[in-house]
Amino acid sequence: MLDDATVMSKSAGNRVQQADALLNQLTDYALGYTPDDLEAYDTARYCFIDSLGCALHSLDDPDCQRVLAPWLDGITLTGGVRIPGLKQELDPVQAAFNLGSMIRWLDFNDTWLAAEWGHPSDNLGGILVAALLMEKRQPGISLYDILTAMIKAYEIQGVLALGNSFNQFGLDHIILVRVATTLVTSVMLGASRQQVFNALSNAWVDGGSLRCYRHAPDTGPRKSWAAGDATARGLWLALLALRGETGYPHALSTPRWGFQDSLLHGRELTLLQPLGCYVMQNILFKVAFPAEFHAQTAVEAAILLYSVEGERCDDISHIVIETQRAGMQIINKTGTLNNPADRDHCLQYMVAVALLRGKLTSEDYRDSRAADPRIDRLRACTEVIENPDFTQAYYEPSRRAIPGAVQVFFNDGSQSQRIVVEYPLGHRQRRDEALPLLHKKFRTNTSNTLDKDHCEQILVLLDDSERFDAMPLGDFMRLLRS
Repeated sequence: MLDDATVMSKSAGNRVQQADALLNQLTDYALGYTPDDLEAYDTARYCFIDSLGCALHSLDDPDCQRVLAPWLDGITLTGGVRIPGLKQELDPVQAAFNLGSMIRWLDFNDTWLAAEWGHPSDNLGGILVAALLMEKRQPGISLYDILTAMIKAYEIQGVLALGNSFNQFGLDHIILVRVATTLVTSVMLGASRQQVFNALSNAWVDGGSLRCYRHAPDTGPRKSWAAGDATARGLWLALLALRGETGYPHALSTPRWGFQDSLLHGRELTLLQPLGCYVMQNILFKVAFPAEFHAQTAVEAAILLYSVEGERCDDISHIVIETQRAGMQIINKTGTLNNPADRDHCLQYMVAVALLRGKLTSEDYRDSRAADPRIDRLRACTEVIENPDFTQAYYEPSRRAIPGAVQVFFNDGSQSQRIVVEYPLGHRQRRDEALPLLHKKFRTNTSNTLDKDHCEQILVLLDDSERFDAMPLGDFMRLLRS
């Protein structure tokens, strides 16, 4: 067994090489950091409830139900884990996959934008299942324990994303979900420092998924269950480490074979700032509509235009959308859109629907809605351009803006006002405006799956921080069962 304090390993020639520093930094943070920031906990409560609302709403989608375990009809499990919205008890890793996929399915959960993009609430699949496992073994787990794990998982994923771009190498951001879930769930389950380190190193050894399922011409539903796969894998690696699985202290730095050489072309992974609770404080909520986050401001601008120009949509000759460089890279899409996953990553599609209907819902991505010929007509006359000022505002750390603008031009030569939205509704700059709407979002998302009285009890609880934090997990889970 390696010494817990130094985590050293022997290499060829009996030389001793110290383990990768980043692995030690992340391990120390996961084990040693105790959040004490009231804003972070206030935000984490909303992230928790909002994520569960997104998960329950996903059960209305038959494509989501198709990928959920159990895989074989008639196979039942007793003594397993039961997650919100499902009656079956599941193996813990399957349960984490289900919940992670449900949270992510509709592209409506919270978001983080940096050099790498992602959705830190993806980690809740593994976190909540780990807490349910703890509850079975040692009753008394509270919602506060889950919030603490969430704050740390968000920070791990988000700060790694600040300075490390995986997308430029064709890799998907879910690697950071796997890393964050592995760390926090291993700590939650009582792993030693050595076990946490071992689990973390295995998360990096796994490498990375390709991003091809998020981009044309192959955009597909895997982008909705990839997060479930990652958080489930993180929990599995944590459980494996608790059984004594070894680690790989140089998983990042080994020449040729390590993560950095083999996948990042030799670029070194870095942390741009100390780990704390910055990411939770600055998380982005999707409040009003399920749109890829770089489109949120443009969609809001289009909805504002609908209130003035809605009756003139049939007379539109040209649409100009201004976005940031990241928006150009991810969601500027022309040509045939093959499925809902394709449509919710097409800026032109989302803006067209908003201009036609004055709103954008999950149902608008389905085939029946996409068959409206007016949508493709508007897409065909849409020009998307990068506004350099928008890109600068996007990358400026003190602003973290995500600007978007829309203007429409008509057949008679007239034009609408150019509507610019700098900060999306879910931004920290607009938090006070967003919180009441998150209550409304939860009611809407759970209307088909959750007893109305239980829904209101949860929202009352959300406004009582002391009672929320102290509530035993078992009591809360009973509120999620209709």
